[in-house]
Amino acid sequence: MAKNKKNQEDEVLIDVTAPISKAEQFFEENRNIILGAVIGVVVVAAAIVGYNKLILAPKEKSAQYELYLAQDLLEVEDFNGALNGDGEGIGLLAITSEYSGTKAGNLARYYAGVSYLNLGEYTEAIRYLDKFSTKDEILSVISTGAIGDAFMELNQPKEALEYYEKAVRKSTNNFVVPVYLQRAGQAAMKVGNDKKALQHFKRITEDFQQSQEANEAKKLVAMLEARLAN
Repeated sequence: MAKNKKNQEDEVLIDVTAPISKAEQFFEENRNIILGAVIGVVVVAAAIVGYNKLILAPKEKSAQYELYLAQDLLEVEDFNGALNGDGEGIGLLAITSEYSGTKAGNLARYYAGVSYLNLGEYTEAIRYLDKFSTKDEILSVISTGAIGDAFMELNQPKEALEYYEKAVRKSTNNFVVPVYLQRAGQAAMKVGNDKKALQHFKRITEDFQQSQEANEAKKLVAMLEARLAN
């Protein structure tokens, strides 16, 4: 009985220690590979931290300063100066290229798109606005809607409608959404889709009754309903 008990204990001991021994053996056989991998991870992490602290942070600060100078020109509607610089600042176009990867460089794309839109260079406006990205809900609506504006100016209402509808799906904001719903309705009318236009104008009258666009939308709803009834 005692012998059987001893054998059972030996078996348990063997069962517990065997995996540990195998793990130790594996580590010894692959020591250089394992240590190399660990060191590699540490080096990469340190490089990322170093890049952010030593390179990206100063670059972001410099980009923000240049963007500040360009914004001053935008405030006085000097769109050419804002885009190309005025001797003091390098301008939005240079910011987008020289400070790519920074938040300010990304925002410069939006301002460049708006500048081109105001200058009547609609294809360039679309190019820069399309490259802009933001998590800000309102700015996302406005930048997407601005692409729609550029397409409307290019007499491409089908594409404009696509972007206006994309813009209004991004938010329920009481100020910006009715603006682009109205433009979506106008674009839909221009492509001959009165039914879709009616949907957009009706949404203004139902969901945004206090908006500046509501009164005009009511008139358009009445007109379209009468037209579609015939």
